[in-house]
Amino acid sequence: MRGILSWGGHLPHRRLDRQAIRAVAGTGGGRGTRTVASYDEDAVTLGVAAAQTALRGAPAEPRALWFATTEPPYLDRTNATTLHAALRLGRDVPAYDAVGSVRSALGALRAACDATGPVLVVASDLRGGLPGGPDEAAGGDGAAALLVGSDADGPVVAELVARSSVTEEFVDRWRVPGEYASRLWEERFGETRYTALGGEALKLALGEAGIDVADVDALIVAGLHGRAAKAVAGRSGVPAERVADRLEDTVGNLGAAQPALLLAAALEADPAEGRVIVLLSLADGADAFVFRTTAALAEHRVERTVRAQIASGAPVAYGTYLAWRGLLPVEPPRRPEPARPSSSAANRNRDWKFGLVGSRGEDGMVRMPPSPLDEAAAPMAATPGTIVAFTVDRLAYSPSPPVVFAVVDFDGGGRLPIELTDVNEGEVEAGGRVEPTFRRLFTSDGIHDYFWKARPLRGSAPEKEG
Repeated sequence: MRGILSWGGHLPHRRLDRQAIRAVAGTGGGRGTRTVASYDEDAVTLGVAAAQTALRGAPAEPRALWFATTEPPYLDRTNATTLHAALRLGRDVPAYDAVGSVRSALGALRAACDATGPVLVVASDLRGGLPGGPDEAAGGDGAAALLVGSDADGPVVAELVARSSVTEEFVDRWRVPGEYASRLWEERFGETRYTALGGEALKLALGEAGIDVADVDALIVAGLHGRAAKAVAGRSGVPAERVADRLEDTVGNLGAAQPALLLAAALEADPAEGRVIVLLSLADGADAFVFRTTAALAEHRVERTVRAQIASGAPVAYGTYLAWRGLLPVEPPRRPEPARPSSSAANRNRDWKFGLVGSRGEDGMVRMPPSPLDEAAAPMAATPGTIVAFTVDRLAYSPSPPVVFAVVDFDGGGRLPIELTDVNEGEVEAGGRVEPTFRRLFTSDGIHDYFWKARPLRGSAPEKEG
């Protein structure tokens, strides 16, 4: 038996109300909200957060890592190695990118299903478009991670029963390197092609599984072509109440990350054994995966469910969103820009810089940064802490001032001055609880400087606008 061992989804804290778009851009918008990555988030940091959730409580460590996105922070060098370092995977665990196309995420999942041993598949994306355009409103930012393995690796919560793929060359959506927004061919053309391809892939997968369409408990149809996804679902024969919510009104379309995130949401929605879940993705063809849930699903616990994250977001102004995306030129900080990060220094301190690994001395004290005199490592990336003191700095360099800085005492020992993120300055207080989060500090000379910040520990209740 091979299938899903564990999963994790991650949605950024900020939400853009689509109604705010038309008031500024004069067009676009619509109902609902979409997720928005902060200025210090990119596809890698989103992917790290999703992978952390998937690996907490996972029955096995991954023996390989695949990272899929259409928005890689780097070309030429492998982005997955940054996730590898932040997750503190072993040196013998290979890490590979599958980047550039939405379908790359399904290719990574297929490779994981064909592999031996547990494989971590991380899909992450930031979707946007020109101001006032349909892609801007329909898109969303987020990530999801799936740990794929066999029953020899641990309890399989969703067994892979069958799969199918059909491929066809046609130009429906494209974006050349260096461009921000996608371009589209006539919408009805894409709808026609994807409707046929989706129906074919679904029929092949269900035929291989020996399952009638009436026995499908949840049908997930992912893809950037919304009309095609609805048409495929409508013609599938699956009752409308069994078609999974695409989360378009609350999250938006996450591109390469959408299939895995919707699968995560479907697994969380009902822990019953024996449910048949079909994941169908429309991208340059169609890919279908048929899963059947097992008794182990009811015992599996997820630290942050997709639904809880949807409920806990906070609003962001449209102008702030445009500035974060680089679509609205704003006055830069009147401070010297940071110097280019040292590659050699980062390599020497990679456990601290990427893994937030301190040290523990013979006296039991945790030191952050680590002391060369201590022999024991103290991994802190999953350890929450308490704010002892804080300050709001309006003079320090930041792409999105002001900087909120705090001194944090971590549970079990260790004190660190650390920048806070995903927080409004008015809601910070001594005694507040926070947790580490992997972020991008800045970019200089094309090198991204990644390190850890802290964000408030939040429940599932929606926040008021700050």
